[in-house]
Amino acid sequence: MIPEEHHHAHPFHTEEEHLAEGELPRFDSEKHILLDDAKRMKRGVSVGEDIIFPLEQQDDFGRIAAQTAKQVVIQKVREAEKLSMMEEFGEKKGQIVGGIVQRVERGAIFVDLGRTTGIIPYEEQIPGERYRMGERIRAYLYAVDEGFRGVYLRLSRAHPQFVVKLFELEAPELAAGSIEVKALAREPGSRTKIALSSREAHIDPVGSLVGQRGVRVSTVMSELGGERIDIIEWNADVKEFVKEALSPATPTEVVLNEADHRATVTVSEDEQSLAIGRGGQNVRLAAKLTGWNIDIISMGGKDIAESNGESVAVISPVGEVDTAPAEAAGVMPTESIEIITDEAPQVTGLSAEEELTALPASDETAADAEEDRDKAKDE
Repeated sequence: MIPEEHHHAHPFHTEEEHLAEGELPRFDSEKHILLDDAKRMKRGVSVGEDIIFPLEQQDDFGRIAAQTAKQVVIQKVREAEKLSMMEEFGEKKGQIVGGIVQRVERGAIFVDLGRTTGIIPYEEQIPGERYRMGERIRAYLYAVDEGFRGVYLRLSRAHPQFVVKLFELEAPELAAGSIEVKALAREPGSRTKIALSSREAHIDPVGSLVGQRGVRVSTVMSELGGERIDIIEWNADVKEFVKEALSPATPTEVVLNEADHRATVTVSEDEQSLAIGRGGQNVRLAAKLTGWNIDIISMGGKDIAESNGESVAVISPVGEVDTAPAEAAGVMPTESIEIITDEAPQVTGLSAEEELTALPASDETAADAEEDRDKAKDE
């Protein structure tokens, strides 16, 4: 087709648009030719006229030519499918996707997502979880990679954002942006601490995620295989934030060292086990959540534990011999030391004199008593 001049055509016209009468389409070098070039091929040609070029007739294209054409078509179809999947799953990146477990190879889980297959590497799985073929699974899509053979989708159930996205499905306030997640620290399969703040004064951030009778947080915990979740309110005051991060413990005092970026927390004797947590987990997650190194000390000023967010060092008290056996046996400071002693004293409620008369002193006295009874029978 011959347009009058390509610059006279409207720049926004496409083939799908219905053109007005007398209006020409936008110039396309593959389908159109300029009037000056057309006049060199055919005299008397006018604007809007079609020029027909006859194709060279070919009786047989040959096996190699047909095979080449087939490969080109297949390659183009694969590229179109890859582009389509990249667009589809690129929009879903950072969201939760669901699929069916296809197979498990070398610890990695392959998930059928419909048009393609996603992979959950071993390190992105929740420890202790086991899945069977055909079982439905949900995971967080954190990477969409284009490879030589297709599109590779990387899924995760251990990613911290997986917890956030699960809460967005349960709490409309979080999905709408009324509540903001300020910080999150997670040990997959064990425990998670999440700090929230509200952008609206009339919305309680903690209550919104907990739900009525804890139904919202219970649903998320079920999806995570019973993983414990601590929901706290974020505070701009670092001291108050550190106190909240150590919940369920209630610290009495927090002293900040800005130079070392370290917070020294004082707890009472009965709160030491709660502040440290099993294996130091509570103080470790609190340090990771706040971004501060946390030291736990007792009311007397003795160091109990230190954490930098990655590891916890528990310091044994010096000079307290009675507490050493309990710590060696794994007994928390709030528990009685009597439960780990080899021979615990028995309390009968009787006086010392009554106990001596009520109980035989040895096997010999018991035998003598039996002999006395036999003699009484013979008499």
